[in-house]
Amino acid sequence: MLTILGFTMIATFLVLIMLKKMSPIAALVLIPALFCVFVGKGAKLGDYVIDGVTSLAPTAAMLMFAIVYFGVMIDVGLFDPIVRGILKFCKADPLRIVVGTAVLAAIVSLDGDGSTTFMITVSAMYPLYKRLKMSLVVMTGVAAMANGVMNTLPWGGPTARAATALKLDASDIFVPMIPALAVGLLGVLALSYVLGRRERKRLGVLTLDEVLEPETETVLVGAGAGAGASGDGAGAAAVAKTAARTGGSGSGAGSGSGTDADLSEADDDFQGLDPQRATLRPKLYWFNALLTVTLLTAMIMERLPIPVLFLLGAALALTVNFPHMPDQKARLGAHAENVLNVSGMVFAAAVFTGVLQGTGMVDHMSKWLVSNIPDGMGPHMALVTGVLSIPLTYFMSNDGFYFGVLPVLAEAGQAHGVSSLEIARASLVGQPLHMSSPLVPAVYVLVGMAKVEFGDHTRFVVKWAALTSLVVLGAGILFGII
Repeated sequence: MLTILGFTMIATFLVLIMLKKMSPIAALVLIPALFCVFVGKGAKLGDYVIDGVTSLAPTAAMLMFAIVYFGVMIDVGLFDPIVRGILKFCKADPLRIVVGTAVLAAIVSLDGDGSTTFMITVSAMYPLYKRLKMSLVVMTGVAAMANGVMNTLPWGGPTARAATALKLDASDIFVPMIPALAVGLLGVLALSYVLGRRERKRLGVLTLDEVLEPETETVLVGAGAGAGASGDGAGAAAVAKTAARTGGSGSGAGSGSGTDADLSEADDDFQGLDPQRATLRPKLYWFNALLTVTLLTAMIMERLPIPVLFLLGAALALTVNFPHMPDQKARLGAHAENVLNVSGMVFAAAVFTGVLQGTGMVDHMSKWLVSNIPDGMGPHMALVTGVLSIPLTYFMSNDGFYFGVLPVLAEAGQAHGVSSLEIARASLVGQPLHMSSPLVPAVYVLVGMAKVEFGDHTRFVVKWAALTSLVVLGAGILFGII
């Protein structure tokens, strides 16, 4: 019974948010609460929620201060050279912009944290997508998939969890998987190329001069200013200015010359990095760059817990760059909406995960899946694990899968002569899809900063992310890794 209810609860949640019948926060809270009552454990709902909040509180704290930190870094101009460099590479070509998004997300993912990856990637790419009227779900989808492949790094989380759960060495799991993961990353780049060609065909190509035409500047606003059309989150850029829509050589939406109404709408929509904004601190550029590198290095080396690192980093960045109290308050206020949206989503997700785990739904779902594996598939448990990891890491947290399901799969594999190392490697296959799971806090940073509805992102990315996972699995089998 709990198995059916668990799958039903997850399906109900996904359907409602994809059809936009409920907001993600409302769905994450109300649906599990309703099912908890239906299961007959409504009296324990408070305990389940508190347990979920307690487990996710460090993540929420990390996201809150990470948003403030990177928001300040955007304000002071740390990422302006990245934006200019990508613009020169992309040359206002939608194809290059989409491929550039994948490359940037993959490179930044080396820090092992999805939230910072999405903040930096969206901050750099959002102005280009908005200026050229490109599809924002393409940006979020490509960034999520690239980060999903790179999330398998030993310090990214899944590999460490698999190693801990099965008492293995993380390097023994990860290093042999590198060829398969490289193929997966190449698959993301190939998909980016295809999606970029589609966008180029729809929009045409502007020249670099057209994109950089003089713009009409308006009042500077912070990253938290104004909700987008979707209302899902705050803007990606730290400051905003309006820009008249430029006439392009291509055809289709966003390329030709527009009416006065079109120009006005473009003025309201475009947000970019104003090179003259008052928050720039060019004399402190190298201090901010060194501070960021130090922060990410300490994160990778695990010198302190990540929430503590970002708390200290945000406090130091604010104090040095904005020594006057009114300026600090202004920066915090500018990013407050973004912080509230993301942290609120994390605590709402805590209700969902708390009920799933507290009622025992996750345990019953995993046992049902394992028990329904045909006996003839025993010698192929690595393949079974790889296939199961795709949906299971989407519907469960990484902790739930790696500490709850993986040991059972490994035990079943050992009974048929399949080593735990093969099972552990196969368990990494589902990460490209996992990074778009509604149970991953970082995905709300991504869609919030990009002003994309979570349901729209889900509809777009699920099929492509699942395909990327299958590419990794196929490469692992081909190379004899899995």
